[in-house]
Amino acid sequence: MSTQTEPHLHVSEVRTPVMATRFLLAILAYVLPTFPIGYLWHLEIFRHYYASLAVYRPDIIIPFGIASMLIQGVVWAYIYSRLFRHESVVAGAIKFAALATPLGWSYMVLAVSAKHHMSSVSGFLVIESAFIVVHYAVVSPLIALAFSYRRTSEAVAT
Repeated sequence: MSTQTEPHLHVSEVRTPVMATRFLLAILAYVLPTFPIGYLWHLEIFRHYYASLAVYRPDIIIPFGIASMLIQGVVWAYIYSRLFRHESVVAGAIKFAALATPLGWSYMVLAVSAKHHMSSVSGFLVIESAFIVVHYAVVSPLIALAFSYRRTSEAVAT
């Protein structure tokens, strides 16, 4: 049986309604703000700047972006549950952001700038780095809040 200090999930915990709710809430905590933040940042607010970088295709495939967000949401929910689920909301958010921000930066900023043609690699690095910081500053506390649901519901049940 799992204890509060054990960082790993016990098999029986994965199948509980509370765990399913936590995972769903954490996935939603990632996906729901990610789409509007990404859409507004890339396709509205900084649309002209990104156009000047000539990095994006003219016919962006939004369903691919949504699929990517869903996959990331599932993976981040799993990682949070394994590493930070017993942390306070603040500590969990900070620790998660400390892990997720540089990892996200490596595959969403460095890898893209290494592979894609663009008019200014440094310009892309600056604008996308700012996006990554804003993005994880928003989703990290939301994911931590989603996982705090269990502690609250367990306290009421006991």
